[in-house]
Amino acid sequence: MTKGSAPPPPSADELHGTAPVEIGSVDISQEMARSDFPILGIGCSAGGLEALDALLGGAPADSGMAFVIVQHLDPEHVSTLPELLQRSTGMQVIEAGEGVRIEPNHVYVIPPNKDLSLLHGVLHLLDPLEKRGLRLPIDFFLRTLADDCRERAIGAILSGMGSDGMLGLGAIKEKGGLTLAQTPADARASSMPDSAIQSGVVDIIAPADEMVSRILAYLHRRPLPADRTPESAEQSALDQIIVLLRNRSGNDLSLYKPSTLHRRIERRLALIQMDGIAAYVTYLRNNPQELDLLFKEVLIGVTSFFRDPAVWAFLSDIALPALLARLPDHYTLRAWVPACSTGEEAYSLAIVFKEVIERLKPDRHITLQIYATDLDGDAIDKARKACYPVNIAADLSPERLARRFIAEDGGYQVDRNVREMVIFAPQNVISDPPFTRIDILCCRNLLIYFGQALQKKVLPLFHYALKPGGILVLGSAETTGEFTNLFAPLDKKTHVFKRIDQDTRSPWLSFPTRSTANHPEAASGRPDYRDSIEYLTDQLIQQRFSPAAVLVNGDGDILYISGKTGKYLEPAAGKVNINIHAMARDGLRDALCSAIRKARHNAGPIYLEGLQVENDGRTLMVDVTVQGVDEPEPLRGRVLVVFTDVKKPAGGRRKRLPPLSDREAELLLELNQLREQLRINQEEMQASVEEARSANEELQVTNEELTTSKEELQSMNEELQTINAELQSKVDDLTWARNDMTNLLNSTEIATVFLDNEMKLRRFTTHATHLFKLIPKDVGRPLSDIVTDLDYPHLQDDAMAVLTTLVFSEKEVGTRDGRWYRVRIMPYRTQDNVIDGVVVTFIDITAIKQFEARLHS
Repeated sequence: MTKGSAPPPPSADELHGTAPVEIGSVDISQEMARSDFPILGIGCSAGGLEALDALLGGAPADSGMAFVIVQHLDPEHVSTLPELLQRSTGMQVIEAGEGVRIEPNHVYVIPPNKDLSLLHGVLHLLDPLEKRGLRLPIDFFLRTLADDCRERAIGAILSGMGSDGMLGLGAIKEKGGLTLAQTPADARASSMPDSAIQSGVVDIIAPADEMVSRILAYLHRRPLPADRTPESAEQSALDQIIVLLRNRSGNDLSLYKPSTLHRRIERRLALIQMDGIAAYVTYLRNNPQELDLLFKEVLIGVTSFFRDPAVWAFLSDIALPALLARLPDHYTLRAWVPACSTGEEAYSLAIVFKEVIERLKPDRHITLQIYATDLDGDAIDKARKACYPVNIAADLSPERLARRFIAEDGGYQVDRNVREMVIFAPQNVISDPPFTRIDILCCRNLLIYFGQALQKKVLPLFHYALKPGGILVLGSAETTGEFTNLFAPLDKKTHVFKRIDQDTRSPWLSFPTRSTANHPEAASGRPDYRDSIEYLTDQLIQQRFSPAAVLVNGDGDILYISGKTGKYLEPAAGKVNINIHAMARDGLRDALCSAIRKARHNAGPIYLEGLQVENDGRTLMVDVTVQGVDEPEPLRGRVLVVFTDVKKPAGGRRKRLPPLSDREAELLLELNQLREQLRINQEEMQASVEEARSANEELQVTNEELTTSKEELQSMNEELQTINAELQSKVDDLTWARNDMTNLLNSTEIATVFLDNEMKLRRFTTHATHLFKLIPKDVGRPLSDIVTDLDYPHLQDDAMAVLTTLVFSEKEVGTRDGRWYRVRIMPYRTQDNVIDGVVVTFIDITAIKQFEARLHS
């Protein structure tokens, strides 16, 4: 294919990335390998020509980048923009065409009345979707640029009106690309760059003529590939940065993927033009605001409404209807959306639930309460306001936009009925107690940033939070990993899972009650099996001993067995008892009893040599070593008992002993009686130990119940704190609204009185005190009890008439000192369109009356 020629247009499947694409006889992967240059997508509107001239004028002809310009153009006129821009640059400027492959050091300009997209380095033209009513060609192209080029994508927003391009820059930032905006003061129309800057997705703010030099400086220190892991020499500096971030934000990021953290740090290094991560540590210590920027960078708070439409379609058509079908009447579903960012995901879930209820019309009353949480307090504040730019129209159907949103100046606000379904609060899913009794848990694109150890901690926590049969929704690149015993896929394609009920708690579950910063062993990411008794005991035996051995506690209960111990221990008859005193064979029992007791208090080992053990009629010679354990810490207080066989002395039969004297026979009988008494005492002691063990087990069960209750109380406390934070936010909003209303009413200089249905005073403005002798304590008193200067004896009767007929009244009334007022009485309507009293306004018309009198005289 010759340079500049157009390949055949791709099919619909190819445009959506569902089919392989070939150009001629060359596989597209080979073409992509040769097309790893950066592509700069530029968006502009009003005043954009001047900014484009400045940007291209400051760009060298051999920068190695490709430039794609998307400007709001008149759809009815042929564009002369390529010719105008050609005068500003030595690069070739051409109008974008269908199927044109992008090449470096070229400038491509969108044609009129087309949307521009990018797939595998090839430009494609699409007819605009006029039915949406709002064209956002810049957002459309920048999103395709982000998906196609990822880290090589660069987006810049220049002069223009509106907010087109803001969401596109967010997509580029999420993929690891670079984002820029023109300095608003330098732009002829500052709305577009200012909207992008306010959204927090812009990396560099600069005048148009400096943008390319800033981009080239960044590319010179371009971050390393995403799959690259830090070198060992860099790990110490990375750990220091994690400590600084923890001290600054209170959040421990040590369990995040090291490659992700390192890549975000590399991005900041490139942006501030600094060499080396070690120097960055010193820079962070001297610039706390850079710590805040780095923390924001790590959080990657980019989201959108109804992201991954297939997921929401599955929830709407299958998962939610199946869940609703088994719920009783007057049931409140509980949902949790961790890492909710600015709230789009939570509101999307609320909208889908409302649509399902309206479509199915169940005969039971079912509601949904959503708890949405995030680490970023600024994002939570934005989510509570529920105000979004006009760009969201690209992600919402016209019907949803009309029914669930209220148009405001420069954007949309989520409808009040949807907003009231969601409670927002700051929360750290790693260290704060989780919400419990959850029916739906939607956590998408969070686990991909966690290391394996942290994923193994969070997923069992999600299982604990969900009710049996609850729904877990993960991101497109996330799975439940090895926890197939906790979650079963409802739909593998959309990564929606169902909680599997478990009778016992997962061994991986670690209920968070405080920050992992207080647990060095958790921060290290070491797998839990290294803390188990089995692992630590095997390590101890391998290091110190090789024969058969058992680990017991202070009471002699066997905790672990290593090797074959059948020659020395055998199960006792009757109820199963794994205590070493009950299982020890004859010849060991008495010796072990005192040795284990001594080993608990002695630092050194205790050696028992030449013990004769009876085993199936044979006598064995055994040496026993009894050692109290002081380390490692999890084994402290345990006792290790090691058995070593000893060969019998050479020589055949035992020598026959001479006959015992009377005194010796008497002593032997006494010895046997003492042994029998000792055996009886030992059995009684063992029975006491069994009773104590039973009591201990009951205490353990009680303690487990108390622990569970404590966990539930912690979760309930978290929910109460969340609700309290939401209520406090609403109180603050109401306070400001009341302050605004008070200042508004006072600024009008119109006396206003609010009365309830019983004609009692509800509220009044400052100017009303010029007509009525009012003090704050008069609120709640009938208006007729208040002394007034008005000559209006029928005021209360007229107010009652308005309340009854809902027809407003207006009269001109004088005062005893010669002033005149226009009195207007109107019904007081609440937001729910309920009449709850009347509003009486008094407008001073004294000057008008005096002027009329002069005209008539």
